[in-house]
Amino acid sequence: MKNLRVFGLSFLLLKFSLVWCHLTEPICFWRIKNNEDNDGDLRSDCGFFLAAVEGPIDHTYNISDFRIPARRYEFFLVLFFATDEINKNPYLLPNMSLIFPEDPGQCEKLLGELDKIHSEAKFTVDFTDYICAGYGTCYIGLIGPSWKTSVKLSTNSGTPRVFFGSFNPKLSDHDQFPYVHQVATKDTHLSHGMITLMLHFRWTWIGMVISDDDQGIQFLSDLREEMQRHGICLAFVNMIPENMQLYMTRAKIYDKQIMESTAKVVIIYGEMNSTLEVSFRRWEDLGARRIWITTSQWDVITNKNDFSLDFFHGIVTFEHHHSEIAKFKNFMKTMNIDKYPVNISESILGWNYFNCSTSMNSCSKMGHFTFNNTLEWTALHNFDMALSEEGYNLYNAVYAVAHTYHELILLQVESQQTEEPKGTFTDCQQVSSTLKSRIFTNPVGELVNMKHRENQCADYDIFIIWNFPQSLVLKVKIGSYLPCFPQSQQLHISEDLDWATGGSSVPSSLCSVTCTTGFRKIHQKQTADCCFDCDQCPENAVSNETADMEQCVRCPDDKYANLEKTHCLQRAVSFLAYEDPLGMALGCMALTFSALTVLVLVTFVKYKDTPIVKANNRILSYILLISLIFCFLCSLLFIGHPNQATCILQQTTFGVFFTVAISTVLAKTITVLMAFKLTSPGGRMRGMLASGAPNLVIPICTLVQLVLCGIWLVTSPPFIDRDTQSEYGKTIIICNKGSVIAFHFVLGYLGSLALGSFTVAFLARNLPDRFNEAKFLTFSMLVFCSVWITFLPVYHSTRGTVMVVVEVFSILASSAGLLGCIFLPKCCVILLRPDSTFLQKYKGKLPS
Repeated sequence: MKNLRVFGLSFLLLKFSLVWCHLTEPICFWRIKNNEDNDGDLRSDCGFFLAAVEGPIDHTYNISDFRIPARRYEFFLVLFFATDEINKNPYLLPNMSLIFPEDPGQCEKLLGELDKIHSEAKFTVDFTDYICAGYGTCYIGLIGPSWKTSVKLSTNSGTPRVFFGSFNPKLSDHDQFPYVHQVATKDTHLSHGMITLMLHFRWTWIGMVISDDDQGIQFLSDLREEMQRHGICLAFVNMIPENMQLYMTRAKIYDKQIMESTAKVVIIYGEMNSTLEVSFRRWEDLGARRIWITTSQWDVITNKNDFSLDFFHGIVTFEHHHSEIAKFKNFMKTMNIDKYPVNISESILGWNYFNCSTSMNSCSKMGHFTFNNTLEWTALHNFDMALSEEGYNLYNAVYAVAHTYHELILLQVESQQTEEPKGTFTDCQQVSSTLKSRIFTNPVGELVNMKHRENQCADYDIFIIWNFPQSLVLKVKIGSYLPCFPQSQQLHISEDLDWATGGSSVPSSLCSVTCTTGFRKIHQKQTADCCFDCDQCPENAVSNETADMEQCVRCPDDKYANLEKTHCLQRAVSFLAYEDPLGMALGCMALTFSALTVLVLVTFVKYKDTPIVKANNRILSYILLISLIFCFLCSLLFIGHPNQATCILQQTTFGVFFTVAISTVLAKTITVLMAFKLTSPGGRMRGMLASGAPNLVIPICTLVQLVLCGIWLVTSPPFIDRDTQSEYGKTIIICNKGSVIAFHFVLGYLGSLALGSFTVAFLARNLPDRFNEAKFLTFSMLVFCSVWITFLPVYHSTRGTVMVVVEVFSILASSAGLLGCIFLPKCCVILLRPDSTFLQKYKGKLPS
């Protein structure tokens, strides 16, 4: 029951595949192979000789008692069909017949026996002129499809041979094989075609299995060059030695490598009937489920009887495109059994594929099919036979021989050679030279040029082969590769291709999962380029156009990356504006303090004759108050949309007016100190105090600051800058300091003046009694220094608008400290205690 369920399931899948063929309209074929042949035929080579004889001859071939291996049966049928077609052609070999000198069955027996002798011999034996060629004439032989066997049959041979297997560069060595000619087209563009297919399906992690010979190594070199050009990596390379003993010592290493590899696509390149095929069979038994990309030689049936609904694994073959031979179908139907006594019903199943796209009626009758009546079922249904690539090459080879004999016979007639029968040729060199130069069009319209088979630009058909239980096989044409077309038009893949029963998703073969948008590739050390980690794009960079980007693209300055790092969004423009609560608060504070300072100035002017105003040089007090007004007002330059003028004025006005204020405080401190310390009348210092010498400190200090600011503006002035790093999604417009060194020089100079004022005031802190101007000056300088010492670390730890706020607040706080500590006590005395005895008490002690 279990087997019946498997068979039923397989049949349903086969029926589905046949209907699928009609819907998608690719070329598809199916075949059944008997269980007795499941292991394949490891020696499927053939050798034939063709002769041209006068007159129509009804030649009968006695091969019914000779069991023809399934893989060779196609070659006999093609040979029978081609010779029959040529003999019926009145324009090719007229009044002549193309026949076998001996029965091919006997030739095959001799071929098998001699191949066995050669494999066991310990010395070199020349068999080639013995096989089917003891006729005293120069017949053209057909050999193939294995080049190794053909080399054995062609070494030291003087008989012309046409090799109908896949093109092999070794056989093109005319010094070693002067009489061997190849009818197959060279696979010049095969490697590029395979790479194009991989790029189409995005297979970038590929395994490689080749024969360890010159042809395999050359193919590997060509393929590697194409892979490096297109970013495809080799996961492993298994070079299978030709020697069986050497292979068996390494077999487990090859098995482990392919079973443990993560590559799901493997390229196989090499000869069948070799250790390479033994490897493939071993991996099949081990359950290696891969997509095998190879050539038409590897059109094989697997031995596995287990089955799953997974179509992700199969053999993808590149086969040279050839036209369909329409007359071959009719030949199969009308083949004369008396002339060709072959039991076709037994061998036809194991030969090749049937065309499953002949008609819907044929497929609709699949309901009568069972696995026990395959012979009867195939006898009731008409299917086209599908030629393999070697079969089509043999068809061309027979025609090449016919055209060669035709040309040689014409030469015989023209030269009136009567000593030899018509169609008998003894000069093998002349036969070989004529064969090599043949150019003809075969009956299906293809131009065959025997001289330039290496340089032709051959098109490829791409097939995928799926194996079902009981050796049922489905072969579907999925596309074509046209190397002579422009790059964008070379590969054509069916859009309706189904890789699985449930959809058209393409199986992947990747070393690393593709990096999605928003990420970039980070290559791993000591690994292939296709192996990488995915890392999210850095700040303000995106990757949105393609996957697997090496580098992320930075957003323009006026844009920012979203959180997924896939798109650039427009930034919002930001600055410390008057409309903002913080900007409004700071602006109001600056105006309030400025107005308060103006009131203090007005008060001092109004009470200019009072002892407390006159006590510490009222001119200095006026200068200090005016400079404080400008210090408060200069903070307004930091608020609002910056422009070039405000950027320059921000730092220069701040530096100059604060220099005036601090130097005025220094002058006041020096004045107080000199007034209380100098007691000798008429002294030099008293004269300097009376002349107002301390007031010179103000212009001197201010001039130094002006020079520093001038140098700053000339070398590297402040400018408008855009800060895109401080706040996410915003562009903050700020004033860049230009030269940071110049800014710190200006700030350092202010600090040195403040420190000097603080030092002088500190020395005068113990002046007599309660009224002590020096104490107020000391305290004001202490507040000023504390504010700006705190400002430096806070300023450098903030960014954006907060940095501007810190600087504005420091200006207002330090200015307010000077105003409050120096002038608030005096205003309280002037306004709240105008008639107090305090002034009278110290009236005599205060300096005029």
